[in-house]
Amino acid sequence: MLPKINQMMYIQTEADSETVTLRSRVADIDDVNVYIEIPLNEKSRKLYRAREGEEMELYFFTQDGVKHLFSSSVTGFRKESVPLIAIRKPDPDQITKDQRRSFLRVNANLELAVKIGDKLSFVAVTEDISGGGVSFLCERRWPIGPNDVLSCWLLLSYKGGSIAHAKFEGEVVRVLPIEPDKHLIMMRFQEISDSDQQKVIRYCFERQLDMRRE
Repeated sequence: MLPKINQMMYIQTEADSETVTLRSRVADIDDVNVYIEIPLNEKSRKLYRAREGEEMELYFFTQDGVKHLFSSSVTGFRKESVPLIAIRKPDPDQITKDQRRSFLRVNANLELAVKIGDKLSFVAVTEDISGGGVSFLCERRWPIGPNDVLSCWLLLSYKGGSIAHAKFEGEVVRVLPIEPDKHLIMMRFQEISDSDQQKVIRYCFERQLDMRRE
């Protein structure tokens, strides 16, 4: 399983005698290299200046929540309107899967627009979120049960003030009454585009770093 264009890529490398974690995006792939955008250091919020020959540990998540890891090195740079870093393309058998770890789940209060069928719709607030699904609170008057499929639009707010929307179809896994007039809906993504899923994963990654600094 090779990474795909527009997929979010996470990188760990050594800088100033410490391991730093970076975030980037796959911009292009050819027979020899994977080309990524200039990575962002999530801790310092600065772009990372890679060096030719630099060894890196990289990982990405597939839509089913499996983490894929591989080692590689910087082979060069490609100057375009957006500068790109060339990473040696791994052989598929060099990529390992971490089946034990699913998507990172973080607590988050985000606005979620929910549509039930063709007529009913409402706005809820999430309790937690991951690259594989969300949980949200809503009033018990809404007719939602296990295995229902809901159409949703999620509002994501990133560091720096940027905002994104993610659209998905979610399958209700569990409905848990928590108050006389409210229940908690636990839902997994049934249908979501790779780009929208990467938006969610990016949010979770930023949120985790924020919580570590608190």
